[in-house]
Amino acid sequence: MTDYAFDTLQIHAGAAPDPATGARQVPIYQTTAYVFRDADHAAKLFNLQEVGYIYSRLTNPTVSALASRVAALEGGAGAVCCSSGHAAQIMALFPLMGPGCNVVASTRLYGGTIQQFSNTIRKFGWSAKFVDFDDLKALEAAVDGNTRAIFCESISNPGGYITDLPAVSAVADKAGLPLIVDNTLATPYLCRPIEQGATLVVHSATKYLTGNGTVTGGVIVDSGTFDWSASGKFPSLAAPEPAYHGLNFHVALGAMAFTFHSIAVGLRDLGMTMNPQGAHYTLLGIETLSLRMQRHVENAQKVAAWLEQDPRVEFVTYAGLPSSPWYGRVAKVTPKGAGAIFTFAVRGGYDACVKLVDNLKLFSHVANLGDTRSLVIHSASTTHRQLTEAQQVAAGAAPNVVRLSIGIEDAADLIADLDQALAAATA
Repeated sequence: MTDYAFDTLQIHAGAAPDPATGARQVPIYQTTAYVFRDADHAAKLFNLQEVGYIYSRLTNPTVSALASRVAALEGGAGAVCCSSGHAAQIMALFPLMGPGCNVVASTRLYGGTIQQFSNTIRKFGWSAKFVDFDDLKALEAAVDGNTRAIFCESISNPGGYITDLPAVSAVADKAGLPLIVDNTLATPYLCRPIEQGATLVVHSATKYLTGNGTVTGGVIVDSGTFDWSASGKFPSLAAPEPAYHGLNFHVALGAMAFTFHSIAVGLRDLGMTMNPQGAHYTLLGIETLSLRMQRHVENAQKVAAWLEQDPRVEFVTYAGLPSSPWYGRVAKVTPKGAGAIFTFAVRGGYDACVKLVDNLKLFSHVANLGDTRSLVIHSASTTHRQLTEAQQVAAGAAPNVVRLSIGIEDAADLIADLDQALAAATA
């Protein structure tokens, strides 16, 4: 279905009338296991000689429909769904890394990702190097013989910084490394990282893809273009796999090597499975993705412009404003808009930020983003509180800033709510 336009793909990709019943919407296949036709059929499935369903920790028809839809929207060869965005990041790294290996990551990442990369992945013997990706020479210098991937966000959380993906992908290509891009905040409607050089794209489907704050989920999309055999650095994908009688995934499966490995080994052994009901909700959400993203961006532009001219506000980080240092990247990286996540600094610092959050009435104070509802959080005291102040500042979550996730309500109502809360916070 790749010949269809985005608005068509978001409704039809991965979905067809149910062959058993004719049901037009993708059914929720609430089942653990699947009956084999016979012993030979079962053996072929377990040997990866035939594609089909074995056990829902690995594959499920509802979840597979979602994977196919997101892969089509991102322009990838294949995709794998899992239990959360954090799970997607580990799943993306899992076939690439090994003890002693490192990933070079942007300093401008979600605080939970910085925590995951700084501390948790060390338990696997992996490590991360954090670099300002605006300094391409520093990025190149950070790559060493043990580096296995480069990782960034297309639009960063919380500041809305836009990464120069073509420039970063050029560094990755020169080093012979895969570029992994978290495209959660942009979605494939605003940005298609694979077209700008990404090898893998990860999503927290919890956010804009679902769009209504009902489920958690993650997706990894493989471009299918990386040569896993070229350097000898990726034995999980390009060397004999002992769990499958010496199968070489890249030789046997080509462009689908990463996708099949992530299912046959990653989901089998890590068990980070997406449940079929969650996949169903995300499929429903994606049907209106383009419509929602248009309104999200339109509202964010209005709210950010209003905040920027308010004397109670020190600065606004929205890349869609001409004053933003990343404004010039919007047309190149996110041509349909700069997203709907940004921060702003309140005069009065930390205490004023807390008062602002406590006085907002329409904005919901939650640890989430990408909802149809407008959301607010003080990152330094919540999502980024595990970081040092220097790390908070580097990640765009300084103590004097508040993060907004602009929803699809009437923009005038959002501005009025911010106005009264700012009055209370700076009185």
